[in-house]
Amino acid sequence: MKKKDKLYRAAIQHSQADLPAVFDLLTQAHDAGSHEAAYTLATWYLFGKHVKKNMKTAVKFLQFAAEGDIAEAHFDLAVCYETGKGIEKDVRKAFLHYMEAALLGDKGAIYEVGRCFYHGVGVEADQELARIWLSRSEGKKE
Repeated sequence: MKKKDKLYRAAIQHSQADLPAVFDLLTQAHDAGSHEAAYTLATWYLFGKHVKKNMKTAVKFLQFAAEGDIAEAHFDLAVCYETGKGIEKDVRKAFLHYMEAALLGDKGAIYEVGRCFYHGVGVEADQELARIWLSRSEGKKE
């Protein structure tokens, strides 16, 4: 098992009562290259859980986590790009991150891809593709 994985596992198994130790282990795991640890830290900063809310720091962690194909990181990064929170608004990048998350199996992202096609958010509007993606988000087969 790689160092980054050992550190991440130690962090998630650590007592929640010792949050400074968990934060330290997550930081060490991230520094060692753990995309999972980066995503965990990103969520802390996104929602102000255990740390002061900081969207710019959250986005930095999300970008690293997305490089490791963490579907949820792509989804959260898409939301940041679409809303302009923590990063300059860019609906094209938002669409691309929704698509990455969808292709990695994130069910919410499948709906968002359909919504983007329907309304032309970051991509040319295409009602047929919207129908297909929205249908998939409902669990229907074409």
